[in-house]
Amino acid sequence: MGRKRKKYTTGLSTEELKKKVYQLYLGNPRKKYAAKQILGKLNVDKSVDSIKHVLEVLRTEGKLMSYDDKTYKLNRKKASSSPDNGPKRTFIGTIDMTRSGSAFLIVEGLENDLHIIPSKLNGAMDGDRVEVSATFPKGRRRGEATVKSIVKRKISSIVGKIYFQKKYGVVDAMHTREPMVIYVNLDEAGKAKDEDVVIVEITDWGKGQNKAIWGKVREVIPEENVNEVSMQSILSLNGFDSFFPDEVEAEMAQIPDEIPMEDIEERRDFREILTLTIDPDTAKDFDDAISYRVLENDQVEVGVHIADVTHYLRANTALDKEAFNRSTSVYLVDRCIPMLPEKLSNNLCSLMPKVDRLAFSAVFTLDNKYNIVDRWFGKTIIHSARRFTYEEAQERLEGNPGDYAEELKVLAKIAQKFRKRRFKEGAINFDSEEVKFRLDETGKPIDLYVKERKESHLLVEDFMLLANKEVALHIERKQQTTSEIPFVYRIHDEPNMDKLYELSLFARELGFSFNVDTPQNIKDSINRLAEESKKNETLKLLEPIAIRSMAKAVYSSENIGHFGLGFSHYAHFTSPIRRYADVLVHRILFDNLTETKRRDKELLEKQCMHISAQEKKATEAERESIKYKQVEYMLDKVGQSFDAIISGIIEKGLFVEIPESKAEGLLPFESIDEDFDLTNGNLKAVSQQSDTTYKLGGKIRVTLIDANLEAKQLEFRLAEN
Repeated sequence: MGRKRKKYTTGLSTEELKKKVYQLYLGNPRKKYAAKQILGKLNVDKSVDSIKHVLEVLRTEGKLMSYDDKTYKLNRKKASSSPDNGPKRTFIGTIDMTRSGSAFLIVEGLENDLHIIPSKLNGAMDGDRVEVSATFPKGRRRGEATVKSIVKRKISSIVGKIYFQKKYGVVDAMHTREPMVIYVNLDEAGKAKDEDVVIVEITDWGKGQNKAIWGKVREVIPEENVNEVSMQSILSLNGFDSFFPDEVEAEMAQIPDEIPMEDIEERRDFREILTLTIDPDTAKDFDDAISYRVLENDQVEVGVHIADVTHYLRANTALDKEAFNRSTSVYLVDRCIPMLPEKLSNNLCSLMPKVDRLAFSAVFTLDNKYNIVDRWFGKTIIHSARRFTYEEAQERLEGNPGDYAEELKVLAKIAQKFRKRRFKEGAINFDSEEVKFRLDETGKPIDLYVKERKESHLLVEDFMLLANKEVALHIERKQQTTSEIPFVYRIHDEPNMDKLYELSLFARELGFSFNVDTPQNIKDSINRLAEESKKNETLKLLEPIAIRSMAKAVYSSENIGHFGLGFSHYAHFTSPIRRYADVLVHRILFDNLTETKRRDKELLEKQCMHISAQEKKATEAERESIKYKQVEYMLDKVGQSFDAIISGIIEKGLFVEIPESKAEGLLPFESIDEDFDLTNGNLKAVSQQSDTTYKLGGKIRVTLIDANLEAKQLEFRLAEN
């Protein structure tokens, strides 16, 4: 094995680490842990020796007991008698609601989630972040908790049907796990009529479990527009709003449409230098543009120009607070819910062609072998000469004549050079399939296809990766001459070795050798798998499993590098219209171009955690919308049989995928009338009654028996011979 990297977390003092370790033991009073195990469970940026020191301190205080195998266990007598560290403890975590109405609290560092019965929720709902008081009854693995306070609500609006009474309206929420009623004053009901479907902004959650929730109607949705009702429900239940608060709209109205001359004079002028944008044909917000010009001595200059969002997004305004709260734009199948209002995202900040726009730029001078010989970062003004769609740019790259064809070919050649270097230095080829839909005028899917990534996509991607890496390296170089500059890094930890080892055993059965001996061998194996799966459909199913074994990339003020990209330093700089992390990076970079300014690292880390959580919710919303459309596409195909591939195996049954539509559903084992044992980390199911074996990636003939649109679920049976 290669050297183990640091784990993602914030920095902790010895006393804070001690409290965190002891809290782990209090939450798991029957468990024995070694120092290395604790390091893995807590994800702390500390050495094993630091953990050992803390364990010894806790042992000398009588709070832990040590064993010959170098493990430690909670001294339950001491814990029970201690007024400060007794069995009743306070935790902060996220509510995970069950269909029965009870809930579990997910707490970082606790091996077992805490159980909360309905009467102890005190108004908390699924996804809320709450503070609880928990006890750990003897003989039970799981603690029992009571919600003390709600730290942050997951949702701020809801979709439901409104019913009017004499003095107020009552909205019954739709698509929620548990019943939810919102009251609306008549003067805040807008144009809603009785039994209309509405989007309600929650203005008052009340207090306690039985207090009324009050809201304000923001939009009326025609009930027959099932697609709109469903998409808005997906958004609201994942904590995103399609509207902006009134105070944000008021601030937007004050932003001038013209660029003041004094702002132009302070910037480097790129308006006479060829600048192009390349984006999807449906894009309205253009984050980035690329400039190109030939210099003397066989050198060229490439500029990566990014929308200067922070020029308009002033810190601590209502607009800035709303952007941080959202943290990301959300992309559903049929729409984008922007992080910034349309006046900024689609107009003033968007690098549209034929108009002057403000940018924050990373400009690189390259020699005749495309090595970087100089870098410059700063505020600019640009004028894009042409907006290309990816398809138009691809036509130029494939030799079709047209404007700027030669310049695009040179840019593609430079991008290819950077790409080859990246893979040579240890990047992984993450090229997962992306499902796209063709919709009719009502939003109903009429066709599905897999998005194809071509050279024009890679051209843009490579220059964005370059800018992101170089911005992070610029901060690193600066802090070598001074003390640490707290920064927002995009980090990606090493993969889960247990999952990869199980995958390697299964891959061997399919004839593929997956080497997990070192981090570099892992990368080489994944890249080789990507190549071989192009010729072998069975191996293609291993790719998403390999990707799922990877750690999730997140934002952090603690840099551990980016395993997947093979970068020692990486940040997000290139999409501030749709990512708040990039907004923070722009602000910190600008503050440190000519002088040194440091932010509160603890506060920055909290911001990173919030942004990472919002990114996760946005991804879930996108997946839900895709799943919804896939099920909708299959509605009229119930009763039909399909050739399918086994895409997953759980205790309940087989997940099967229809290759043509990428639609996935469950084939329950109970429908096969046999009992199955799962082996190889759920990569294989073996019957207890016969020699029937199902393997991940295996081909199978199935019949669709149910398509539940509201639940977004498909159910299959084995097709009759």
